[in-house]
Amino acid sequence: MNKSSMRGIILSIVILLSITFAVIPSYAQEIDVSSIALEETTILELKNEQDQDINTFRIWVGSDYSFQSFKTEKGWVGEKTPQGVIVFTSSEPIKKGESVKFGVKTDKVSSGINWKALDDKDKQIDTGKALPKELSKVVKNPDNVQVEENSGFSISEESIFRIVPEKPNVGSSIRVTGDKFGASQEFDFYINSKKIGNFVTDKDGHFMTSMKIPEDQKADRADFIIKDKEGEEKKISIRIGEIENRIPEENIKLTIQGIPNVVHRGDLLEIFGTGSPGKGVSLTINSPDGEVIRTRTAEIDSKGNWMIEPLIVPLDRPFGKYTGVLSDGKTNKSVSWTIESDKVIIITPTSLKFEPGETITFNGTALPNKPIELTLEDPLGKEVFSDIFEIDESGEVEFEYPTLQSTAEGTYTLIATQEKNKELIFVGLGQLPSIPVNIEFDKLSYKSTETATITVSGKASEIVSLLIIDPADKPKGDTVSIQLQPDGRGSHSLDLDGYASGVYSAVVSKGSAKSTEIFAVGLQVGSGEIDINTTKTEYHPGDPILILGNTSPNVILTISLWNPDEKQIKERESFSDKNGKISEESFRIPSDAKTGTWKIHAKSGSNFDTVELDVLAVTQEGMIVTIVDNPDTYLGKSKNIQIFGASQTVAIEILSSEGIVIENLSIPASKAGEINLPWFVPSETEPGTYTIKVSDAFNSAETTFEIN
Repeated sequence: MNKSSMRGIILSIVILLSITFAVIPSYAQEIDVSSIALEETTILELKNEQDQDINTFRIWVGSDYSFQSFKTEKGWVGEKTPQGVIVFTSSEPIKKGESVKFGVKTDKVSSGINWKALDDKDKQIDTGKALPKELSKVVKNPDNVQVEENSGFSISEESIFRIVPEKPNVGSSIRVTGDKFGASQEFDFYINSKKIGNFVTDKDGHFMTSMKIPEDQKADRADFIIKDKEGEEKKISIRIGEIENRIPEENIKLTIQGIPNVVHRGDLLEIFGTGSPGKGVSLTINSPDGEVIRTRTAEIDSKGNWMIEPLIVPLDRPFGKYTGVLSDGKTNKSVSWTIESDKVIIITPTSLKFEPGETITFNGTALPNKPIELTLEDPLGKEVFSDIFEIDESGEVEFEYPTLQSTAEGTYTLIATQEKNKELIFVGLGQLPSIPVNIEFDKLSYKSTETATITVSGKASEIVSLLIIDPADKPKGDTVSIQLQPDGRGSHSLDLDGYASGVYSAVVSKGSAKSTEIFAVGLQVGSGEIDINTTKTEYHPGDPILILGNTSPNVILTISLWNPDEKQIKERESFSDKNGKISEESFRIPSDAKTGTWKIHAKSGSNFDTVELDVLAVTQEGMIVTIVDNPDTYLGKSKNIQIFGASQTVAIEILSSEGIVIENLSIPASKAGEINLPWFVPSETEPGTYTIKVSDAFNSAETTFEIN
């Protein structure tokens, strides 16, 4: 899309956002969605008139239309899915009596926009279709227009007009709209004493026209005047702002950021800086031997900023001191760093960017002969995969995650945890990855006399905000700003003096991106009997485990999972709530689990409890397919397809009870002959019994499952 059309989109949306909405009823009774349209641009206003909070708003158009762009209010994030659905989300829900507006542009004039409102658990609250009310077309400035004679008034005390936007800038386009002027008459439009255009009213004395504020107009308060042919006038006084995005006249210093003094193999680097607008920069990276190993270029934008595509430090990059030379053709800037190795877990994606439908692949190393937990989170931070893998004596780690054409695009985060070591690895689907903000505490539970150490990570040198939320969900103190270092890390010491006992949340944010972590203050240890259970007694490899139980209120517990050989697979700190309830859902049976009796231990001080569960053997030869329910996401219902004993590429077919094919996929199996594939149930799928059939070059299998 070219720059002029983009400005047109933004201008249309700004105009529409400034216009009072005429409510067009949708199909919902308690959620009111109204829309107003000007050609291809539509503004939707969502008003929540019922008791449930709205966290997500999804919109889509018919198959003959498609969205070209969208705009949100501050605090909201929009994402267009491969199916053409736009998903708007926000950390702050729309409560009863509140409203929010969204602007969209379609490829042609739309007959209506379908919508669905969801709560914080992505469950549907209501759905409907918003039918637009079209604005009057803009009346273009006339050229030699013959105006009918009119013996009536031209400008009266009741004549009114306004400027959109209300705060225009030098050189910007504006809309001028008015009412109660003389019908079918020509008027001139002035800024102070300078005429900049004219227009003709319609038969009702209404007009809407476009004008442009001259580039040489002074940024100051000015009179906007409408005059008739007799010299009668109507005026309003508005302050005109400076020209937007004006290219600085002075040179901006050439700088480079995003490279810390110490770099590790596998690190993702986002390198950026400043320079003189309109120029280009090149970055040349030299090895310790002086050999040029990389060259990257970037353009400096109108504000003097530049950024190159993200770089990942290869796993085989030699240790030592490296130098980079940044040049804009006139000035050179040098920077140096050292590649060292103090990481236990070193994992990287085989490519920084994958396309929907491809299999995301990670390779690397970790501690040998010890289990490692791998969790993959989607662009909104929701878990889409988690498993525990046994690492052999080589220490090599390989992980694959198949995607579909419908898989959400954005930055995915692989969280690798082994003993006390934890690393975050980023990869992009459909786009290059960006480093999200993240927060970690040095431990889960504290005494009120202690100081918590908070570690924050994100983009190098940026400033992030930290807010503490108390057990009553109210802010605790003021928001704190944290300056990240060149390596993208920062820390903050939180004095817990005066903190009451309970569970708190810490939220770190940068713009619309945020990360949340919980911590506890003043909880007890070993103050009462512990009773835990699982929701079932028989499990298969890969199954999630939900642990429920009771103990004293506000108690810290250590929960661990043990295999039949009495080897601890995973340990995690947890706690009971103010009513003594225990609920822990972070455990899962490894996909390569041994069959037999597994145990879960829960301990707090001298109090403990153990529950046993049976992991069943896979007795069937050949290929096996199972379906496991996943938590619902913002994309709808989700299930996990697990296939064992596969060879090479597997054909997957999902059929309704009538034999109608609703999904047809082709997915490569891992080297172990396994597939672990999340499948998002199409929104139009009816409840019932469905069959999944899988086959490769040698075997086939099938099973049935329910969609509720």
